[in-house]
Amino acid sequence: MYDPLLIDNLNPKRSIYMAVADKIKQMMVESSWIRRMFEAGTELKEHHGADKVCDFSLGNPNLKPPREFIEKLQSLAGQDIPLKHAYMPNAGYPAVRSAVADYIGEEYGLGLKPDNVVMTCGAGGGLNVILKTILNRGDKVLVSTPCFVEYRFYVENHGGTLDLVPGKQDFDLDIAALENKIDDRTAGIIINSPNNPSGRVYPEETLRRLCAMLEKKSSQMGRTIYLMSDEPYRRIVFDGIRVPSLFMFYRNTVVITSFSKDFSIPGERIGWLAVHPEADDSVNLINGCILCNRILGYVNAPALMQRAVAALLHVTVDVEEYQRKRDVLFKNLCQMGYTVRKPEGAFYLFPQAPGGDDLKFTDILRQELILVVPGRGFALPGYFRIAYCVDDEIIERSLEGFSRAVKRVPHT
Repeated sequence: MYDPLLIDNLNPKRSIYMAVADKIKQMMVESSWIRRMFEAGTELKEHHGADKVCDFSLGNPNLKPPREFIEKLQSLAGQDIPLKHAYMPNAGYPAVRSAVADYIGEEYGLGLKPDNVVMTCGAGGGLNVILKTILNRGDKVLVSTPCFVEYRFYVENHGGTLDLVPGKQDFDLDIAALENKIDDRTAGIIINSPNNPSGRVYPEETLRRLCAMLEKKSSQMGRTIYLMSDEPYRRIVFDGIRVPSLFMFYRNTVVITSFSKDFSIPGERIGWLAVHPEADDSVNLINGCILCNRILGYVNAPALMQRAVAALLHVTVDVEEYQRKRDVLFKNLCQMGYTVRKPEGAFYLFPQAPGGDDLKFTDILRQELILVVPGRGFALPGYFRIAYCVDDEIIERSLEGFSRAVKRVPHT
C-alpha cells in the first residue's frame, strides 16, 4: 500500500531510477483524500480497536443488497445457461440493453432504442468511456465545485483538462460562472445530482437554464458541448424529491450511472451509459462509446451482473434507512452548533469546518477517533464530508466526539 503523503520523495533528481511516469507521480501526490483518510482509519483501528473508531470516510454502502437481487443472483448461478460466462457484444447483452432502454423511457420520459445504451463497468468506467470518445487533446471539461475529485484524473486520462467552477453558497450550479468559462476548447460539462459530497439535488429551473445556456454557447462556439450527467445516487433521494430528467431539456445529454449505491453492490462494477437519440452525430457517438468500452479494457460489463440487474431495474435498497440516518446526524450537528445544509439525496453531509480550516478540524476529529474527509478533497476547502452510510451504532458513538470537537475550536 502506498502512502500518498510520501510520494513527493520520489523526485527524479534524487534517483537515477524513474520507473513511474512523472504524471502518475503527480497524480499520487494529488490522490484522493477519501483514500488517505480511509488508510488513516486503518491505522487508528489497529491502534485503538475497530470498535472505538467512527469511520465516515468512505462512501461504501452499509445496507444489504435488496433481497430480490440476492435471489436473482443465486438463481442465475445455478442455471445452465449456454456461454454464461463468455464474451458478449461489446455494448452488452441485447436483451439487457433493451430492458435498460425501456426503463429509461419510464424513468426519464424519453423513448430510447437499445442501440443508444452501453452496459459499463460502473459509472467510473462509463465516464472514462464517454470522455475517451469525445475528447481531443487539449479539450476542456467543466465541473461545478464541490465535486468528486477523480473527475480530474478521468479527464486527464484522455488528454483533456478539467476546469473547476465554483458553485453557489447553497451548492447549486452557478450558470453565469459556467458560461464565462466556456470557450472553443470546451467539449463538455459533468454534473452530479444528487451531488457527492453535498447531497444537493439541482432544481429543475437551474437545469433548464443550464441547458438553454449550453444550446446558446454550442451555437456560438461552433461545436457541440456535451452534458454528461453522472447519476449513481439518482434514486437515493429524500422527502419526496425527484431528480429531473436532463434528457428532457437538452438533446446533447449523456447519462452515466451505476447500480453501486441503489443496489449496494459497488464491488460488482455494473452500470450503463445512455446517449440521447437526437444528440449531434449520435450514431458515431454511440459507436465510439462501444469501441472505447473495448479498447479501454472494459471488455465487458460483467456477464452475470448484467443478467441479474436486467429484471430488477425498479428495485432499490430501503432509502428510508439513509434518510433516517441523515436526520439523526443533521439534527444533532445543528444542535451542537455546526453549520450544515440539509442534503436532499445521496448519503453525505457536508458541514462547514468550525474555524474555517478543514485540515485542522479533520485532525481534531481524528483525535476524537472520528474519520471524515476534508473539503479540499472535493475542491472546496473549509468544509468536510461525512459519509453516513454506516451502522447506527457508529453514528450514535460519534456524537460525543463531534460535540467535543466543535468546542475545541476557538471562537472569534
